[in-house]
Amino acid sequence: MPTLTAFLLAGIAGYAGAWYAGLIEGSFAALLLLATTVTGVYWLAEQLHFMPLRRAAALQFDAERAQRLEALAQQGITSQEDETPALQAREALLRQPWWLDWTAGLFPVIAAVFILRSFLFEPFKIPSGSMIPTLHIGDLILVNKFHYGIRLPVLNLKVIDGHPVERGDVMVFRYPPKPSLDYIKRVVGVPGDKIAYINKVLTINGQLVSKESIPEFFDADTMRYSKQFEEAMPIGSNPSQMNTLRVHRLLNDDRVPNFVSGINDFAFKDNCSYTVEGVECTVPEGHYFMMGDNRDNSMDSRYWGFVPDKNIVGKAFFIWMNFANPSRVGGFD
Repeated sequence: MPTLTAFLLAGIAGYAGAWYAGLIEGSFAALLLLATTVTGVYWLAEQLHFMPLRRAAALQFDAERAQRLEALAQQGITSQEDETPALQAREALLRQPWWLDWTAGLFPVIAAVFILRSFLFEPFKIPSGSMIPTLHIGDLILVNKFHYGIRLPVLNLKVIDGHPVERGDVMVFRYPPKPSLDYIKRVVGVPGDKIAYINKVLTINGQLVSKESIPEFFDADTMRYSKQFEEAMPIGSNPSQMNTLRVHRLLNDDRVPNFVSGINDFAFKDNCSYTVEGVECTVPEGHYFMMGDNRDNSMDSRYWGFVPDKNIVGKAFFIWMNFANPSRVGGFD
């Protein structure tokens, strides 16, 4: 068992190391599932087999020692030996070997992390400015993994339904061109919506989305001011909810042209039409149209297409830390 355990641990460490070095395209969810499974098997073996064996050996040791002391007493000999060696020997019999300590011993912690990350909340770090002013580079956010339903880890297969996706939600999802990457954008279109972003004006199903100018936004990283607006996004997935609004802020840059350049091929591309003024798309069933709040500095559905339901990771809802600016801690819309 020690040799087998060493090979297993070396394999897991090798996978993690190759992923970190960029030699393979790894998955933390798969790595965590593997670690949970392996340590779980060892934990069960420890509870059902190895621990009872060690306890039985300790009981046998106690019985043999008591028998020896009794034999000496019958001969009129009172033992004056130091009991420390005997206690140390008993502790050695009960002690968990290293290969169980590094597997079964870690299982409760790894299992707790696995359950928390897979089904409840997962932390993410914002790597780019595509969601400014809502989310800044370096924001550490929490994502609700069960809001849209319970999904199986790694497979991301939904087994229990949750809340429907609503326009205006800030959602983390697997990037369609490369599902091993996680992206974060705002939901602009739900299945069946006709989305038009023409001359930097958004309409949904022919209804103009209100956008009011507010004081300029200063980006301390780029030392630049940008035009800032408050947009009132109609939420919900059916026409009766189009009058229920969710207000959020966005940026527009007059120096960036209206047309979308560098468009990739993607599924249901025929649902979109591009002009020098912008783009119009009809969102297919089971898919969503995503845009960044930093509208002119965001690679989103305008460029790489729709997000399928199977790619949903969860709903972002809270900034738990930004080490460069701790005042950012709190919820967001």
